[in-house]
Amino acid sequence: MSGIKSEKKAELLFENFPSRISDTLRRRDTAGHGHVNNVVFPSYCDNGRANVIYDPEYVALTPGLVLFVARLAIDYRAELFWPGTVEIGTGIRSVGRTSVTFFQGLFQNGKCAATAETVLVQVEMETSAKVPFTAETRDWLLKRAV
Repeated sequence: MSGIKSEKKAELLFENFPSRISDTLRRRDTAGHGHVNNVVFPSYCDNGRANVIYDPEYVALTPGLVLFVARLAIDYRAELFWPGTVEIGTGIRSVGRTSVTFFQGLFQNGKCAATAETVLVQVEMETSAKVPFTAETRDWLLKRAV
């Protein structure tokens, strides 16, 4: 996707992500000062990735295969404040033989509060052996590139 050329705050727009959802901020997730605790940010990222992975059109969720998180890196850029919502933008940064890298932005009122990069690896559930993506799956994922 040509709308996200770098990770600079000024260039990150929620509208430029191929997958976009919102989530309600919860009072229990605050740090007592009205801002959302940073340990909750990964759950918003998970919700955004799930919106892509569990899309009915996604062809990789073959019975017996799962995607495991291999790496998660979050850059905190601003606070999220309760009450309110967080907008979660998600796209694919790259697709390897057995792994996919997601890039995400968390926004509130148009301001980018965090960016995240997550690497998921496709494995066989019983053995945890890495399993290559099919060509069809790679193509589907790459259509969601940022």
